Amino acid sequence: MRPQAIRNFHYLALAWLLIAPQAWAIEPGALPAAIADAMAQAASPQAIEEYRRKLREYQEAHGPIDAYWTSIVDKRRGRNAKRREHQPITLDDYVLTQPPVYSGPPRPVDPTQGPSPPRERKAIPVVADLLEAAAREFQFTPQRPATEVEFKRAYARYALAAGLTREQAVRVYSFETGGTGTYDVQSGIEHGGKRAISTAIGYNQLLTTNSVEVMAEQGHEFVKELTAKAASLSGPARQAMDRKIAVLKKMLAFTRSVPDDWSAHEKLANTAQGWAVHAMVLDIDVGPLLQTHKLLTSVIFARAKGYTRPLSAAELEMMNLTGDGTGLDMVTMPQAMREQVPTSNFFQRSGYERNPVAIRNNTVAKLLDVTDRRMDSNSNLPGAKELAAVF
Repeated sequence: MRPQAIRNFHYLALAWLLIAPQAWAIEPGALPAAIADAMAQAASPQAIEEYRRKLREYQEAHGPIDAYWTSIVDKRRGRNAKRREHQPITLDDYVLTQPPVYSGPPRPVDPTQGPSPPRERKAIPVVADLLEAAAREFQFTPQRPATEVEFKRAYARYALAAGLTREQAVRVYSFETGGTGTYDVQSGIEHGGKRAISTAIGYNQLLTTNSVEVMAEQGHEFVKELTAKAASLSGPARQAMDRKIAVLKKMLAFTRSVPDDWSAHEKLANTAQGWAVHAMVLDIDVGPLLQTHKLLTSVIFARAKGYTRPLSAAELEMMNLTGDGTGLDMVTMPQAMREQVPTSNFFQRSGYERNPVAIRNNTVAKLLDVTDRRMDSNSNLPGAKELAAVF
């Protein structure tokens, strides 16, 4: 039931507080017109002028920070242009100062505006949702491993054959899962966590978009791999594998229905069919292939760009975390430059400001070092030791 218009603003505000939960439930994000009008009328010219004065102060205080991040973007564009022209990258191509810390006043509240609606939390699918989507969209249930070590053996076997090293696979696993993660571990639901914080699943923490993208780019190889495996099977096992290959082909066609572009794949990943594709990270035959290619694409990308030296696990993790292009920017940097270049050069502003690790370890050298140290520590934990033993 919508609240009725009330002339007295103070009474109206009180009424709104009392009925707000129900009102938001009915119309999230919408402020009833009567309340918005009343708030605007209640704001005096003096209050509005004071708000504008404080807003100017706030914006002026933010000026140096805005200018800093603009320079980060400009330098990044310059580096990209130089790389396209095969020109060397030097220190001058980076911002060499740390981001200024804001110490000005808080953003003032506009007296003519009502309370901000509560931000709706985007639902994050968990394993049960992915399995349901696979059953509904493709009439398929991923074949789960009988034991954790069975999945680890399958992953190790394929990773080695594909070109990953034992050190790369084990240390990245140690970093991504804390050294104890299972093949179906989801970000946020580990080490006592109760709520998923992303769709990242497994040893190398694939997001839904990762699964869709890897399937689009490497799915034909997955079909070949499973077809070769099917040739050695017979009876019910062969029938089950043939069924899996048929589903895999349908998923491949789905993921290739859009251009090979991250944003296009992200849109597919947010559909029920995209969730179904992501469910394949749980399959004993397909999951190890997805996990392997999440890392292998970075190795291949580095080689294609002329970087032939083997990537350390920490370097590979930088590419895994930040994206191949940004990660390679750090990886190809000489040690002397790594010690001088701030990590802010490799982040979007909002991402950097939410990343305490990058802020504390504020040069490339420090960020790689802390990654290595965490890998060292977590590699001694049971999950990491078990994975190392099957390589």
